[in-house]
Amino acid sequence: PEMTTGAVTESFPESSEPLLPTKRRWEGEDGGGDEAAFHEFNGASFAGAVFNLSTTIVGAGIMALPATMKVLGLVPGLVMIVLAAFLTDASVELLMRFSRVVGAPSYGAVMGDAFGWWGRRLLQVCVVVNNVGVMIVYMIIIGDVLSGTSSGGEHHYGVLEGWFGTHWWNGRFFVLLVTTLGVFTPLACFKRVDSLSYTSAISVALAVVFVVITAGIAIVKLIRGQIPMPKLFPAVPDLASVWELFTAVPVLVTAYVCHYNVHPIHNELKESSQIKPIVHTSLALCSTVYITTSFFGYLLFGESTLADVLANFDSNLGIPYSSVLSDAVRVSYAIHLMLVFPMIFHALRLNLDGLLFSSARPLSSDNRRFGVMTAVLLLVIFISANFIPSIWDAFQFTGATAAVCIAFIFPAAITLSAKPN
Repeated sequence: PEMTTGAVTESFPESSEPLLPTKRRWEGEDGGGDEAAFHEFNGASFAGAVFNLSTTIVGAGIMALPATMKVLGLVPGLVMIVLAAFLTDASVELLMRFSRVVGAPSYGAVMGDAFGWWGRRLLQVCVVVNNVGVMIVYMIIIGDVLSGTSSGGEHHYGVLEGWFGTHWWNGRFFVLLVTTLGVFTPLACFKRVDSLSYTSAISVALAVVFVVITAGIAIVKLIRGQIPMPKLFPAVPDLASVWELFTAVPVLVTAYVCHYNVHPIHNELKESSQIKPIVHTSLALCSTVYITTSFFGYLLFGESTLADVLANFDSNLGIPYSSVLSDAVRVSYAIHLMLVFPMIFHALRLNLDGLLFSSARPLSSDNRRFGVMTAVLLLVIFISANFIPSIWDAFQFTGATAAVCIAFIFPAAITLSAKPN
């Protein structure tokens, strides 16, 4: 299909609205009450947008990156992290370029222009599948960190169990209930992405704290001669080892998925032309965090590195103040995930609403629908996190299917489907 300006508005009237009106409508497009209520919002800042996009990128995937170094070896692993960042930058550039051509305010709108109704719906399904899976993983990790977990007959104590002993109030169900009601629900009720810029900044700072502590521990042990030479390249003695190399791909793909939040962030910018440097800055920041975490995490634990490196901090690190540093790493990352959660939830709610209520008025102007959808989604994620013991296999599945479609396949398909006017 031809990609012509105005096609989205004509064929997909409901998709011409992002989750929230752009900054100009917040300033009172139709006059009266809107202007009085929202005149203070003059567009998102560059720094706020960078923090929001970086928060979307850095999530649970960072915990699995050291394990990819164990599979790939340090040299190929670090090269793949950098390559994935460049591929993500290219795919976002393609997505935004063709969005400008057709005047599309959302990822779904440009998919709809390129492939019609089914293209838009397919994108929304992929975002819903990816984000629900990711947020359940977040909540499970938070429960593991704070309340502990049992696997293979061995119980790994959580931070609260270590501090206060085992009680009903620091069990998984109650801790996740308090987290859902006290943290997730208030943050999920914000209607503007820019409203989360401060929590996003704190979240990025906590990720940096995790990286700094991990690097510091590794450097101390390296100076003491307690760290053996890491594996630089993968060992491939047989065909099974070759196939194992491909298990790192879903983790690397999932680590950089942010495409579904680029349009909402772009729509709220003071200067829309800033989106390209914002993407570059966010990817540079996140790549630095990923490379540092992968290098020092694998250096610290070597071949004992687990799929979730956070679980390695349950043991004695062999340095002074080991328990204090372990708790600091786990608590900082748990809080980081709590603050990342609303950014991913924002995109989930937008796309699920598009699937279920495609012809209804914008979600931001219907408080009842906004509230009910928020409550139902939080309930589903909460129940799933309590009754699903481990979803790492499902997490790998979403990385190999929904995430790779969102990040690479759909932007490339949009480009290939475009025809000159």
